[in-house]
This record gives sequence, structure tokens and C-alpha cells, in this order.
Amino acid sequence: MRISTPNALGRALRGYFSDHLPRVRGMSPHTLSSYRDSLTLLLRYVAAKRRMPVDKLDIVDLDAGRIVAFLQDLEDTRGSSAATRNVRLAATHAFFRYLAASDPDRIEQSQRILAVPFKRARTRPVEYLDYEEIQAVLSSIPRTTTSGRRDYAMLATMFNTGARVQEILDLRPCDLQLGRPAHARLFGKGRKERVCPLWPQTADLLKNLLAESATPVDSPRPLFLNSRGQPLTRFGVRYLLRKYCKGAQAIAPSLRRKRLHPHSMRHSTAVHLLKSGIDFVTISQWLGHASANTTNRYATVDIEIKRTAISKAQPPRNNRSTRRWRNDPSLLAWLVAL
Repeated sequence: MRISTPNALGRALRGYFSDHLPRVRGMSPHTLSSYRDSLTLLLRYVAAKRRMPVDKLDIVDLDAGRIVAFLQDLEDTRGSSAATRNVRLAATHAFFRYLAASDPDRIEQSQRILAVPFKRARTRPVEYLDYEEIQAVLSSIPRTTTSGRRDYAMLATMFNTGARVQEILDLRPCDLQLGRPAHARLFGKGRKERVCPLWPQTADLLKNLLAESATPVDSPRPLFLNSRGQPLTRFGVRYLLRKYCKGAQAIAPSLRRKRLHPHSMRHSTAVHLLKSGIDFVTISQWLGHASANTTNRYATVDIEIKRTAISKAQPPRNNRSTRRWRNDPSLLAWLVAL
């Protein structure tokens, strides 16, 4: 039986995912998964348009025109946002940058694809939960069941640490220090490690969770598991947060107007710390931001912070009488000369 050898596209994909990303670039498994998903969607789309199996595609089938059509199809068929479209394009760009370096014969094709621009995405306001809303969400969780106590501990830990959802899902008992001083060791983007302090109430919740499940404190398994003993997923956390937010709407009706997701808990932590008077540098380290500029956006989020700022800003005093605007020829000449 003849075994077919991979074509240029197959060889490039194997080298990209097996060697370049994990060994040369040192990318995390989560980054590999994201790039894999984007390229898988692209290959399936092109194969469907070419009416051939995916394993028969070659590099020449991935031209700039098909890349643009694929991106548009994401929005038209899958309902993807411009931000999601840009994520898929970034993964495609990364692969063709590698291809241009590893196969000089493909430089022209790669340059055409790398010239496909990102789409301007509409900036949405940061959605977060006020402290009273967080209390309402936590109070809606039934703590009489094992899963309820797990969910309560998980959401409380997310609010305490401001961790990304994947950081919480990767959290292990061996990453916790529940004695004084209580803290959690989190592993974020780019495998960056940080230590986040835990409030005494959060530490007690995690102690009880470990005791109830008879989990050793040095266990390397993920801390938050589902009913089958498997690690929770991001979709599972999203479902749970949505369920408890809906249940808390009777207590906090303002939740009905908000589009919340797991990352909203991270935003909530940042705003809560800012309201408590914590400086931006400390909040940046708490959240694991690569730059303090990322943290600065929270200064414009909360309406109460804006009201405080505007109350401190005194309007300039103008004792001179108000004069009507005159058409100043010299001013217009200056503007034209710019």
C-alpha cells in the first residue's frame, strides 16, 4: 500500500505547530490552540469552496482573495464580531510570516496575505459588576449542594484575584498558600507568573472546598472540577456566571441591562480596587497587566469616579464680558497655511 507524503502545506503546518511555535517561539499551549482553531476554520472554508478534501489543499490554494472571503464569511455566516475576525487574521498572518521565512519561494504570496488589513472594531464600554451586584450574584448561588459550594468559591476567587478565566481554570491546590499570608500563584499570558493575595474569607472558602473533596493541598490537578471529575471549561464558567446573574436579577435589576461574561469579573475587581483607593501600579501588578497603560482605562469606566473628578475641577473664572465671534482674516490665513 502506497503511503502519500504531505505536500508543501502539510509540511509547513507540521513544522509550524510541532517546532516553530512551541520550541522556537516558546508559545503556550493556549496560544497553540488558538492558532490551530483559526487555521482549521480557514482550511475548512477553502476546502469547501474548492470542493476538495482538506488534506488535498496546497499553499497555492490559500491566496489573499480567499483569505478576505474567509474573513467576510466569518461575519456573515458565523456572526463573528470584527474583533474575532481580527483574531483569526492575526493567526493567519503569523503562519504566513513563518512561511515567508522558511520558504523564500512563497514570499510574494505571503506578502500579499500579510497586506490584508485588520478591520476597525467598535470599542465597547467595559462591562463590570458593582460591589452590590457581586453580592447579589453570590447570594443567588445555592450553597446547600456540592456544586453550589464549588461555584461560590470559584466566583469569589475570581473576584478576589481578578484572574483571567483560564488562570482560574489552571489553578491547582499546590498553587495555593491558605495560611497566613494567604495567596494564590497564577500563571497568565506568556507563561507569566504572579502572586495574588487572598482575602481571609476567600482562603476559608478554598480550605473548605479542599476538605470537602478530600483533595491534598499539594495536588497538581486543577482545583475546580465538574460533576464528572474533569476540569471545568471556559464555556462552563460562562454558563454558570450567566445562570447566577440571571438568578440575581430579582435582587439587582441593573443586571438585566448588562452584557456580562467571565472577563467581567476581572473588570469588576479592577474597578473595586480603584474605588478603594489602590494606585494604578498596584492594580496593574494585581491583574498581571504587561503595561500600566492597560490599567489606566479603568479610570474612565466608573461614573462615580467621573463625578468625583468633575466636582474637583473648578470652571475657570471669566470676568470679561462675552464677545461675539469675529471673522478674523489673519486666523483664517493661518489655518489655510497649516
